[in-house]
Amino acid sequence: MSNSFSNQLRSVIEWQNPKSDTLFEKWTQNGDEIKNASKLIVGPGQGCLFVYEGKVEGFFEEEGLYDLKTGNIPFWTTIKNIMYKFESAHKVGIYFYRKAEMQNIRWGTPSPITYKDPVYNFPVGLGAFGNFSFKITKAIDFFTNVIAGEDYYPVKAIQKVILSRITQPISDFLAKASFSYVDIDKHRNEIAEFSKTSCESIFSELGFELLDFRIEGTSFDEETRTRIGRIADMSAEAQAIKELGVSYQDYQQLEALKNMAKNEGGGNLGMQMGAGLGMGQMMGNMMNGQNQQAPPQQQQNNPPPTQPNPDDPMQKLEKLKKMFDAGFIDEQEYKQKKQEILSQF
Repeated sequence: MSNSFSNQLRSVIEWQNPKSDTLFEKWTQNGDEIKNASKLIVGPGQGCLFVYEGKVEGFFEEEGLYDLKTGNIPFWTTIKNIMYKFESAHKVGIYFYRKAEMQNIRWGTPSPITYKDPVYNFPVGLGAFGNFSFKITKAIDFFTNVIAGEDYYPVKAIQKVILSRITQPISDFLAKASFSYVDIDKHRNEIAEFSKTSCESIFSELGFELLDFRIEGTSFDEETRTRIGRIADMSAEAQAIKELGVSYQDYQQLEALKNMAKNEGGGNLGMQMGAGLGMGQMMGNMMNGQNQQAPPQQQQNNPPPTQPNPDDPMQKLEKLKKMFDAGFIDEQEYKQKKQEILSQF
């Protein structure tokens, strides 16, 4: 009995200890007996709506302490009349909402965006992710058009709605821009700037203001990364071959002969011996420079400052060491050929 009496004499309405993940919450306490409430406290970063039968009768947008007994608030007289005359089925709803910024809300493209890379000229799959911050600016519109009287509405609920709308224009932009794998990082600011501009109207239509939009990173799908890695390996290999003065064709032939010589499954000793002899001859040709002579016209136009001596054992040893360091020959082949060269001294 005493509890019921104290409820009727409640003097203060306030939103105590709201959770950071709450956007709207209906104020309820022991049957909403608020007829004798005399004060309203709207805390920092909060707002408050008074709703009767689904219609917003009034709202408080500024934080502070409001005296509800004075009647100086234009809509309050109507609210008091409703509260004094209401029946149980027609109670006034009081909704507090979060005005403070909602920060670091995650976003990301739901699936890789496919387009043709302008540098490598094959299809790639690109994804992007980051975060954004926003705050509510049209609480009444949002409450009327989206919440529609729900007692509780979390931030994650509107996050799902926002993500479903903003990822499409971002995906369209990335597909149209066709940033290359090698250039994507330097275009992050451009992606973020476009994303913020294109998404501002989406937030505004929902009743929010987009405060910032950040790109944390981009990522290409596994297939793209595998292709790029293969190209990088081949480029590095070609550069190493070029520094050795060996043609790529000779290198491929050497690799084929090495695989034949090491093939233990064939059981053909004659073929293995023949491959070993061919490999030795190929290595010798590479080191003697027989396969790297420039065309006569090129030699005439660009004569080398000094002509290397293909029979110089020191030059052969140096070139052999480079081939070993580059991984073109294994340790056993290196030692064997080294011994052959040393025997010429």
